[in-house]
Amino acid sequence: MTTEQSPGAGPDTVVLVHGLWMTPRSWEHWVSYYEARGYRTLTPAYPGFEVEVEALRENPQVIADATVPETVDHLAGVIGGLDKPPIIMGHSFGGTLTQLLLARGLGAAGVVINSAPTEGVRVNPPSQIKSLFPVLNNPAKRHRAAGFTPEQFHYAFTNTLSREESDKVYERYHIPAPGSWVWAYGLIANFKPGHQETWVDYGNDARAPLLFITGGEDHIMPASVNRSNARHYAKSASLTEVFDFPGRSHWTCAEPGWEAVADKALDWAATHARTAVSSG
Repeated sequence: MTTEQSPGAGPDTVVLVHGLWMTPRSWEHWVSYYEARGYRTLTPAYPGFEVEVEALRENPQVIADATVPETVDHLAGVIGGLDKPPIIMGHSFGGTLTQLLLARGLGAAGVVINSAPTEGVRVNPPSQIKSLFPVLNNPAKRHRAAGFTPEQFHYAFTNTLSREESDKVYERYHIPAPGSWVWAYGLIANFKPGHQETWVDYGNDARAPLLFITGGEDHIMPASVNRSNARHYAKSASLTEVFDFPGRSHWTCAEPGWEAVADKALDWAATHARTAVSSG
């Protein structure tokens, strides 16, 4: 069954939130794919990230200066300006941002794909530690825009691709990430006292339905991290589900077979959205 958009029947917009080391360009295949199914598809950038990949590489200071609260507020402003609640989808740290947006009462449904965790998820598999180590290995990077080398990117993002294929992905999409975000919300976040900026109320019964999509070969945000994140919502009456795609890397939204991921995300969200109408 596929769920197509019918005028006035439910969410008519999908908002796609990119993750770290990426820009809205990373969603370029999904935009036309979802538009062909009748959905307006928006890919808002983080504040200051609206320029092209190449410009951000040349002047990465805007990346170093980015903050999570400003980013969430900016995305919330985009979503709040729509005529009706959209479907919100986020990849990687975009998944964290999606959870924060849902926690604010935004969205008709949410899907997070290979999500970075919100506060309190203490599962840190070895592959995740290895993936993040190039940023966490030097405290000075906390105040910089911190990128991967092609080799590091291949391990963290595109390990199911050949090195040649990975290098093409790196050249088209990769930018540095805010080092402060990786330091503040990465492996050490859960050892700080008090609530952090990625805290959500896991028991919120009013939150929109939420699906976690995981990749079985994801190194930087392994399936175990996402399943642990999902379990934190167990006491909420709002629907939370997990769907695993075996054999897929962190680059699951664009590696071969990405259409199956896009279909699952949209079909689930449209079916479970608070005002969804299904047809098949």
